[in-house]
Order: sequence, then structure tokens, then C-alpha cells
Amino acid sequence: MRARQTTPANAGAALVCLLLGGLQTLGFAPVNAWYLQILALAGLVGVLRQAPAKQAALYAWLFAAGWLASGFWWITISLHRYGGLPLGLSWLAVLLLGAALALYYALAIYVFARWRSGVAWRDALLFAALWTLAELARATIFTGFPWIAQGYAHVEGPMAAYAPWIGVYGIGALAAWLSASLGLSIGAWKPFLRVGLTTVALVLGLAWVLPQDFTQDAGRLKVSLLQTNVPQDEKFEPTRLLQSLSDSLSLIHQAKGDFVLTPESMLPVLPEQIDPAWWAAARAPFNTPQRALMIGTFLGNPERGYTNSLITLSATEPYRYGKRHLLPFGEMIPPGFGWLMAMINVPIGDQLHGQVTAPFVLGGQRIRPLICYEDLFGEDFAAQMVGPDAPTLLANASNLAWFGTAMIQDQHLQFSQMRALEFQRPVIRSTNTGATAVVDHRGRITARLPADMRGILEAVVQGRSGATPYACWLAFWGLWPLATLCLVLIVALYRRSSP
Repeated sequence: MRARQTTPANAGAALVCLLLGGLQTLGFAPVNAWYLQILALAGLVGVLRQAPAKQAALYAWLFAAGWLASGFWWITISLHRYGGLPLGLSWLAVLLLGAALALYYALAIYVFARWRSGVAWRDALLFAALWTLAELARATIFTGFPWIAQGYAHVEGPMAAYAPWIGVYGIGALAAWLSASLGLSIGAWKPFLRVGLTTVALVLGLAWVLPQDFTQDAGRLKVSLLQTNVPQDEKFEPTRLLQSLSDSLSLIHQAKGDFVLTPESMLPVLPEQIDPAWWAAARAPFNTPQRALMIGTFLGNPERGYTNSLITLSATEPYRYGKRHLLPFGEMIPPGFGWLMAMINVPIGDQLHGQVTAPFVLGGQRIRPLICYEDLFGEDFAAQMVGPDAPTLLANASNLAWFGTAMIQDQHLQFSQMRALEFQRPVIRSTNTGATAVVDHRGRITARLPADMRGILEAVVQGRSGATPYACWLAFWGLWPLATLCLVLIVALYRRSSP
């Protein structure tokens, strides 16, 4: 009889947690309701308060799976429309990916439920430390997949002030502490005043007074950002290539900027497979040291393999950049998953890693290229963001046409905003179908082309020199200081709660 009475309540709580996970997704772009991220996670903590360890882990798993699967459902477009996977299997693959990544959070909350003390302020800190470790694990293990990591919800909220100090995962840790403090004090007035509101005052109050100016004006550069708008199902078709090359050349000749950036893989074939006359025409406007064209293409050969690359046309020394952090399943095949890739028709599905890290220099600016997915990993290039030769400008070339236009373009732009805030560098973006945009060093979107249109975004960008506190410690120690702080906090709180 007791089991029949408690099972409906448990099922209801499980459903609530799943829905709260979906609600947290609304905290990210394109909705950008950062407060929903705080409230959704606070709701989960409220459900967890009295749950035993295994049940708490299940609730956290459902929350995280709902959050992640609803946040990158658009992967189904690539798998089904362009990869040829049946629609049902495409949705199943995304659900399984969300469910697998949610295991990090389930494990963290299992430990939380075992080690909590019942003292709200201690448990809030314990929750934040464990949740942050789960975020870091998702961002790093098996090359990492930190899409919509919790801190990204705060690029336009009051907690954005922490970005140049502690970065996206530090912001996520503060958000988790804030949510836990509110969730653990729900329904009790005194704990709410002592813990919930005190944490709100500390976190938001400190954000209000933190110094923000760490970089200086390094001059201006006129840029032209091309948006070619080639349908993805036509991009690799030989019969469409000549028209694409003609359209791209027309945009290149119309561009007015000193630095012209094209989308990722604008040339979907090797450079030597393109008529030399096209190259001569593309190079003609850039036979001067004052101008340069950076083109997305592939380099390599069938024997050695291929690299997703950017190359320059200019009167200066040739520059080549190859993508260094590859997208699992899209650009590299994780060990043991060859069978899955055999089912999916993805061109050049297993690529080589690039090696170049030095910036491209033009007009007094040092431009650090990033290709698409790479701008999720600030820790990968943080070492180049300090010192006298640090980049003054970040340039991202992307092709998100694989995934449609709904949600993903705004999410990816949000990640660029966070990188701009963390390093206080402007970010320029050239994409195939969107979001082609300019983000200033404060993370503000100053110009953007509409999605699914062919055009050029002309802008003048202010480069920046200098280093933020986050860039300095990330360059030398990576994410280890944050992980170590979480581990120390967990050990200290566990010892305090032990009998």
C-alpha cells in the first residue's frame, strides 16, 4: 500500500524535473531569459531536498537530459536531412546523446544527496561545487561537448560582469550556488532570508562593483564579412560548384573592407581543383599589403587526410590556419563509433587537426582565426591571449547550414559573445546562412545580417590589446584552478558533515 501511495508522487516529481530542464533551455539564446536558468535549477534543488541518493540522481539525470536534448534538438536536421538517417533514429540519437551527457550531473547529485548535511548554506556550496565539476567533465572528457554550458545563459545579465574574471564555468558555478541557495530555502522564511537572499546580494552586489576595464584600444580595421547562403544539400554537388564559385567571387569583388572573411568551407573542394582563372580573379583586389582575403576551404590529400582550413590571399606572406578542435561525429569519429558513421552520409567525416596558432597580422591588427565549433573552447587558445603578440581580434568562420536556422545560430552567437567578454576582444563572424555578426569587446552585438540571405556585412572593428584576469590564469593553468577549488570545497564540506 505504501509503494502505491509514493509512486505517483515520485513520477510527478520526475516529470517536474524533466520539464524544469526544458525550462532552463529558455535561459539561453534565442530567448535569453537568464533568470529562468536560475529559477529552473532552483526548482530542481527544491525537489532534491528530501530525495534519497538514487532518486535524487534520477531527478538530476532527467533535468539534465531535458535541458540538453531540448537545447540541441537541431542535430536531428543534420542527421536526417543531410546524413540520410531515418527521422526516428535521428531523434533517438539526440535523446541518447542528451541522456549520456546527463550522466555527469546524475553522478554529481548522487554524491550530493549522500554527503549533504542539512545545513542550507553548506549544502548550497556543496551542490555548486559538484554541479560545476559535472560541467567541467562534460566540457573536457572525450574532447568535450560543452554546448549551452550553464554560464552562457548570462552573457546579457548582471552576472556577465564576472566573465573577464572567472569565465563561463566560473559564472556557471556562481549560478549554481545562487540556485541552490534559493532552492534549499524554499518554504522556510528564516533560511530564505539568511541563505537565499544573502547569496543573491553577494553574487549580484559583487558583480555591480567589479572592475571591468582590462584592455586598451589597439586601432581600427575595416572588415567585410561574407554570407554566401549556399543550401547545404547543394554545397557539395559538382553541378552546383561553378555557380557557387561565381556567386562567391561576386561577393568578394563587392567587399569594401581591408580584411575580408568568408564562411567556413566556402570552397568545398581542394584549392588545386579550382580553375586558376578563378584564383587570379579572387586575388586581384588583394595585391596590396593593406588588404587581405581569408577563405574557408580544405587542405590535404586522400593519403594524408584533410584539414578544415582558412587561407589568405594578399601581397604578404601566405597564411594558413587549420581547425584544431574538431566536432565529434561531424569532423572526427570517436573510437568505436565507425559503425554509426557508416550509416551517415557526411562528407569528410574524419579530419586532421590543424597546427597553426599564430595570428594573422594586417593593418596593425593581430587576427586569431577560429573555425566554427572552436570558439566553445576558450581554454584551447587562452595561452595566445596574453603577451605582447596576443591577438587583438577574434575571427570566426562557420557553416551552420547543416543544422537549419532555428536556435543554433543564436546559441553559437551567444558563445562568441562570451568569448568577447572573457578576453575583452571583438569577435567577427562570417557564416554561410547565419549568424554573420560583429560582437564588440563588451560582448554586445553591434551588427548582424539576417539569416538565410546572401550579402556582406561591412563594419569597422576596434581591436583591443591587454589581458583580462581570466585570460592570465587560464593561459597558465587551464581550468584546473576552478576544478581544484571545487574539489577542496567538497572535501572541506564533507569533513564538516561527517559524524
